[in-house]
Amino acid sequence: MLIKIYGSAIHGVAAQTITIEVNVDTGGIGYHLVGLADNAIKESSYRISAALKNVGYKIPGKKITINMAPADLRKEGAAYDLSIAIGILAASDQILAENIQNYIIMGELSLDGTLQPVRGVLLIAIQAREEGFKGIILPKQNTREAAIVNNIDVFAAENIKEVIDFFNEGKPLQKVEIDTRKEFQEKVNDFPFDFSEVKGQETAKRAMEVAAAGGHNIILIGPPGSGKTMLAKRVPSILPPLSLKEALETTKIHSVAGKMGTETSLMTVRPFRSPHHTISDVALVGGGSYPQPGEISLAHNGVLFLDEMPEFKRTVLEVMRQPLEDREVTISRARFTVNYPASFMLVASMNPSPSGFFPDDPNNTSTSYEMQRYMSKLSGPLLDRIDIHIEVQKVEFEQLTERRKGEKSEDIRKRVLIAREIQRERYRDLKISYNAQIGPKEIEKYCNLDATSFSLIKMAMEKLNLSARAYDRILKVARTIADLEESENILSNHVSEAIQYRSLDREFWNA
Repeated sequence: MLIKIYGSAIHGVAAQTITIEVNVDTGGIGYHLVGLADNAIKESSYRISAALKNVGYKIPGKKITINMAPADLRKEGAAYDLSIAIGILAASDQILAENIQNYIIMGELSLDGTLQPVRGVLLIAIQAREEGFKGIILPKQNTREAAIVNNIDVFAAENIKEVIDFFNEGKPLQKVEIDTRKEFQEKVNDFPFDFSEVKGQETAKRAMEVAAAGGHNIILIGPPGSGKTMLAKRVPSILPPLSLKEALETTKIHSVAGKMGTETSLMTVRPFRSPHHTISDVALVGGGSYPQPGEISLAHNGVLFLDEMPEFKRTVLEVMRQPLEDREVTISRARFTVNYPASFMLVASMNPSPSGFFPDDPNNTSTSYEMQRYMSKLSGPLLDRIDIHIEVQKVEFEQLTERRKGEKSEDIRKRVLIAREIQRERYRDLKISYNAQIGPKEIEKYCNLDATSFSLIKMAMEKLNLSARAYDRILKVARTIADLEESENILSNHVSEAIQYRSLDREFWNA
């Protein structure tokens, strides 16, 4: 008997429905699995056999042929265990199969028949809804994530026996429903850190506010213990809240990577990713034999924090140059190409020298050669892509012991939101949301300078020997500073402040 059952495969940040054809034939004995399946799927026969035996069923001693179509698409992972097992039972008349074609069925089997969670269920649920399936049957741990998709029934199962009884005896499975908007609104402002906890560092806080308002990349330069990491961790608390669309985009990526917790249904706050400096280039940008999203894609719509940036391998840092410009990562293989979004705000930190101190600090023991070698770990093209360079000075004892709380993240965020709304309105006819995304045409149109500002930036360009890209970055940051002050025109004080945020371009660092 031939039965068709449906599963789903993940390709990039999209899902494709897989038709699993199971044919049980009395003319022979054997188990044949075709359709470009990987080893994990080929090993499924052992898991399925043990699981069925432990719940009172068995794989029939007949010729079983299983085809996973389309046959030219690579399938991977143990997520097809449940669908193949149910297909075998239906094709051998051990369960009824009247409504089986109405459902997408996915789940990994343990030997005792319990179901283990799988990756990418949000994408699977979205695709199932688009193709008109009645429902989707998943391990219980995955159902909250899938249930944020409306207009499709999501059923939870803890054991394969529950799924068998659902088809065979009509016993209902637990139907999971979530009010997506309510859950989103409840947690959208849930932050563990606040800028009010930061002592002193008013200049650095201002730079962080400018960076958040315009979506600019920023690097913090300061000695150990000056608060660089503390400042970076609080950036998400002043960024605009995720829109529901952005939340879904972000959740998709984390779902594909298997980073969603069992109690989490939707990413409600902007991600903050902080990889260790020993990370490989593939782990950072994504890839592998079966491409998975890397850290820069997991930071999509959020913050990527690189602590002690010069300690990262140069090859790792250089692979970020293209994603920083294009805001997406393209991973190419011989048979296919995968695109992952990577629109993130880069926040980096570094010591000013190998000894940890600024060049003019009496405690600095680094020689000029050591300084140059240390700074050479960061290439000029990469630094050009970082809009704001800010020096973070050591916190004085009086500031550290001051009882007065600093400005709350909530208050800073209000100003950031006003600036972002100005930018959204300005670029409403373009596919641009904030100043960091604008190109040469937009810079020419929206970043006009008066005579004083023009003279100021010309002098800075000549004195600091800035590149054309650095010139564009200064104009973008000046545009953001003007937006924070709700000024239609860029004034000389805005340009002056923007130039101050190019610390690493100064001759000071080459001494």
